[in-house]
Amino acid sequence: MLGARGYPRPQLRRRGWASLDGEWQFALDRDAAWTRPADVEWQTTIRVPFAPETPASGIGDTSFYRACWYRRRFEAPPLTEGERLMLHFGAVDYGATVWVNGVVAAQHEGGYTPFAADVTDLLVANGPQTIVVRAEDDPHDLAKPRGKQDWQLHPHAIWYPRTTGIWQTVWLERLPATWVDALCWIPSLEDWEIGLSARLGGRRREDLRLGIRLAAGDTLLARIIHRGV
Repeated sequence: MLGARGYPRPQLRRRGWASLDGEWQFALDRDAAWTRPADVEWQTTIRVPFAPETPASGIGDTSFYRACWYRRRFEAPPLTEGERLMLHFGAVDYGATVWVNGVVAAQHEGGYTPFAADVTDLLVANGPQTIVVRAEDDPHDLAKPRGKQDWQLHPHAIWYPRTTGIWQTVWLERLPATWVDALCWIPSLEDWEIGLSARLGGRRREDLRLGIRLAAGDTLLARIIHRGV
């Protein structure tokens, strides 16, 4: 597992992570005819996280296609009792279905938001693990949020070339049995105070404690231990 250098998320930084960016197997599915990994006729490779329309992906195909497929194998890190392995996607445009070792691990809709799946129970005991991703994005569907992506074959006026498939980092994260899943800071200028809402993931325990340390540079502003999380 890699360290903190190049960490793909600005908050909740943890040491137990690894990037899955790089070369994946790839196939274009122009009419979205394939629905299962077993249907796919793998054609070439792609460099993730660059969209297949871009030269950096190694594909550079700006024609129309409704879906595309990705496949990659990886070695799972050793997990101690209670630890979980999360598979993260920074963004997949537009609808994504993710299989891990032949089982659906996640389905997500929205081309600009991250999503993740706990794949711990889908890992096989021996050999590499296999991820397959189906990304569907009908270029002629103007009802979906599309930013300034062009619906015509060639970009015109203020519109940009289309973006399909995986276009943000894919990564693994090893988590303890209980972890901080999300933070929300709540400032109040009137009262000159700040609140924090923390969402936990994983297994709950009676002895959980949440420690908060707030500093500005070298100046410690607050330090709190909250009991009974």
